[in-house]
Amino acid sequence: MANDPVSHRRPPTWARIVIGLLLAVVSAVLLTLAFPPYGLWPLIWVGFIPLLIAQYRVLPRQVSSLASAVAVGGWLGGYLIPIFGGSGTYMVGLPLVIGVLSFLFDRGARAFHQRTGYCWFVLQGTAAWVGIEMIRSFVPIMGTWAFVANTLYNQAWLIQPVSVFGIFGLGVLVMLVNYTLGLGALWLFDRRWRPDAEISSPDARLVRRWLVGVGGVLVAWVVLSLLLLRPATTPTVRVAALHLDDGGPPLGRAVSQFEAQTRQAAQQGAQLIVWPEGSIDGDPQEERSADFQALAAETGAHLVLGYVVDVEDGLWRNEATVLAPSGEFLGVYGKDHPVVFGGEMNTSLGIYPVYETPFGRLATIICYDLDFTDTARRMARNGAQIIAVPSHDWPAIAAKHYTHLVFRAVENRVAMVKSDGSGNDSVIVDPYGRIVERAVTPGGEEVLLVADVPLGTGDSLAVRLGDWVGWLCLAGLAFFIVLDPVTKRKARRDALSERTAE
Repeated sequence: MANDPVSHRRPPTWARIVIGLLLAVVSAVLLTLAFPPYGLWPLIWVGFIPLLIAQYRVLPRQVSSLASAVAVGGWLGGYLIPIFGGSGTYMVGLPLVIGVLSFLFDRGARAFHQRTGYCWFVLQGTAAWVGIEMIRSFVPIMGTWAFVANTLYNQAWLIQPVSVFGIFGLGVLVMLVNYTLGLGALWLFDRRWRPDAEISSPDARLVRRWLVGVGGVLVAWVVLSLLLLRPATTPTVRVAALHLDDGGPPLGRAVSQFEAQTRQAAQQGAQLIVWPEGSIDGDPQEERSADFQALAAETGAHLVLGYVVDVEDGLWRNEATVLAPSGEFLGVYGKDHPVVFGGEMNTSLGIYPVYETPFGRLATIICYDLDFTDTARRMARNGAQIIAVPSHDWPAIAAKHYTHLVFRAVENRVAMVKSDGSGNDSVIVDPYGRIVERAVTPGGEEVLLVADVPLGTGDSLAVRLGDWVGWLCLAGLAFFIVLDPVTKRKARRDALSERTAE
C-alpha cells in the first residue's frame, strides 16, 4: 500500500552484506574502546547493538551469523593480538577460531527467535554470552581475560554486587542491557524498513516489558551497589609493593635493588612488603637465608618473597614465601595456575596457606592466578584478609592485567597488593575494589608504592557460593541448545497440521 509506513524494498544482496559487515565492525570497535587502555566504559552497555541489527535484520538470513563472527572475532583480535602476539600462534589465531565458532554457533539463532516470536531473545543472548564466558574461565590460557565486566573495573560505585553475584553477575547485567536495547532497536527498525517481508517484528508489549523490567533490574543493581559501598571499618595495614624495572628476564633479578626498595618502604612505615614474582633465583629458605632474615629483622616488616627454582630439563618451580621479622619462614605457596608451556610447574597443588600475622591474616597468589576466580576465593575461604600478589608482566598487558585484581578484591572482600618486577603494573586495592595506589608504567620504571589499606573480611556471598551465576548461565546455554530443535519439530508439526486442515 502507498501509505504503508514500513518499506519492504529488498536491496541487493551485496549491499546488505556490506552494510551488515560494517555494522559488525562498528560493534567490534565499540567493544575494543570500552576496554583498557581506552577505558570508554559506557560503550560496553551499547556495544552489541549494531551487531544485533546486522545479524537479525540487515544481513541475508543464510549468512546472518557473519555479524557475530566479524564483531566478536574482530574485537578479540584487537584485544588479544597486541598483548599476546609474541606468545605464539595460539593466541594470535584464537580470535579467528572464536570467530569461526561464533559463525557456526549462531547460524540458527535468527530462525529460532523468528519461530519463538522473540520471547527468548534477551534471555538466550545473555545466557549464551555469559555461559561461554564461564567455559572460557576453565581454559588455562584464558581465565577472565576479555570478560565484558572487566570494562567497569574503575567504577567502584557500580561493581559492589559482584560480592554477591560474582563477576559473572555483572556480565549478566551488561548483556541484559545490550540485548534489551537491541530488541528495542529491532522493533524500531521494523517500523521503517523490513528487507525481508517474511520477518515478523517483536511484539510492542514484549519490548516494553523487557525495557521496564531490565531498567528496574539496573536501578536495583545500582542501589544495592551504593548500599554495599561503605567506608571500611576494619583495621588498616601499611603495605608496600616494589615496582622495579631491572631490564632482565624472569630469572636472576637484581636482589640488591629490591633490598634497597625494601629499606625505603620500611622507612615509610610499611609492615608488609611484597617482592615481585621470581625476583630471587633460588629458594631463599635454602640460599642466602641469613641475608634475607637480617633484612626482615632490620626493617621489622613481613616480606613476601617471590622466587624460582630450577628443577630439571627446563622446568622450574614458581613459588612465594613469607618471611617474618623474627626470621621465621611462615610457609610456601606454589603458583596455582602455572604457565606450563613456559616450563612452570607446581609441586604443591591444592595447598592454599593463610598466615597469621600481627596485622591480620595474609595469603599469597602469583601473577596469572589473579586471572581466575578460584585461587583468591580459596584463600578467602581459608580466612585471608589481605592477599599479596607477586607478578612479572610484560608491557603490552600493563594497562589490562591489574584490572582483574579489582574483581578478585570485591568478590572476596579482601585487600590485594600486586608487585610487578618488570616495572609494568603494580597496584594496591582495598576490599571494595577501590584502587588506593597504582603504577602503570609500560616498559618499566622504578616506583615504590606505599599505602594504608583496610583489611578485608572475606565473608561475601561470592566466597561461599562461588561462580553460581556463571553455572546458571552455563545451564541456560545448554537449555537453549536443547530448546532449538524442540521448537523446530513443533514448527514442522504445526505446518503439517495447517496443510492437513486445508
